[in-house]
Amino acid sequence: MKKILVLSAAALALSASFAMAQDVVRLCTEGAYPPYNFVNDAGEVDGFERELGDELCTRTGLTCEWVTNEWDSIIPNLTSGNYDAIIAGMSITPERKEVVAFTQAYTPPSASAYAALSEDADIMGGVIAAQTGTIQASHVVDTGATLLEFPTPDETVAAVRNGEADAVMADKDFLVPVVDEGDLVFVGDDIPLGGGIGMAFRQSDPELMAKFDTAIQSMKDDGTMNTLIIKWLGEDSPRW
Repeated sequence: MKKILVLSAAALALSASFAMAQDVVRLCTEGAYPPYNFVNDAGEVDGFERELGDELCTRTGLTCEWVTNEWDSIIPNLTSGNYDAIIAGMSITPERKEVVAFTQAYTPPSASAYAALSEDADIMGGVIAAQTGTIQASHVVDTGATLLEFPTPDETVAAVRNGEADAVMADKDFLVPVVDEGDLVFVGDDIPLGGGIGMAFRQSDPELMAKFDTAIQSMKDDGTMNTLIIKWLGEDSPRW
């Protein structure tokens, strides 16, 4: 009987440890796409999605651990189990939904835009810089312009400044502070792309995704989501 009791106690302890482990969610972001996400001077993940992710974890009663991953391998490393969710300015698209499961959008579809050194830059027939694996890169290909891809958004802007590209195409929210620096200008009309930005999960984790989806809806319902959008993305950014 004593051995049975010891085994039962061990089983309970093991069960408790599994329950605790399930309460820790590893959130991954790129850490290189301000104001959505970036690494601050203290070496910590910061920005709109850091504050949003922390609030979502509070509302779900889960503990979050933040990790960063380069954009071009961010989905493969999610499906491989290196972390539990992506919260990284990722637009919801039909192609991505074939691989991962998305929550509802936490931002409405935002405008994409071109920025260049001058307003007469050739955005339809020139060389356009965009980040690899983005909806903007796909759009550039569809326009017939020459696509010049880079792994990070900062490199796309640098390509314009050093003359490698005629213009850069990216989320307008990302380009606004770049243009505000004074050397680049917006070119042409804003272009709506994608179905808004959402969190991505493995398709095998529907219960975890549902918890965050419910929390996102609660933030929309009480106005908290709009408050964060205004704080980080600006008054002119689309909101709920």
